[in-house]
Amino acid sequence: MTMIKVDGVELPTPSSFTWGLQDISAAESGRTDDTTMHKNRVGQKRKLNLGWNAPDWDTACDIVQAVNPEYIEVEYPDLLDRNKHAKRTFYVGDREAPFKCWFIGNQRMEGLNFDFIER
Repeated sequence: MTMIKVDGVELPTPSSFTWGLQDISAAESGRTDDTTMHKNRVGQKRKLNLGWNAPDWDTACDIVQAVNPEYIEVEYPDLLDRNKHAKRTFYVGDREAPFKCWFIGNQRMEGLNFDFIER
């Protein structure tokens, strides 16, 4: 099974994939005078950090173009959905791709990294 799909299109398997779950706390959350922490979780959102090591120019272009829309539907392995992929709407954080090699016949990026942040 493909690891990551964006809007139904398979992405190349990333070199690194970090799954994250962030709690969203209510505005009135925090410590009270009795030093008790009141979390008051109102929701949870996923954050996926993906990276590719040394993609060639065409592969880097394909990945960046696939994740360029404001919101994307991502299918990915989710630790809270045992033995199956989840499908959720994300937006993409800052994209970064330092140039590594740039000569005839070998145009590569050092890497390509970004976060998917659940809407």
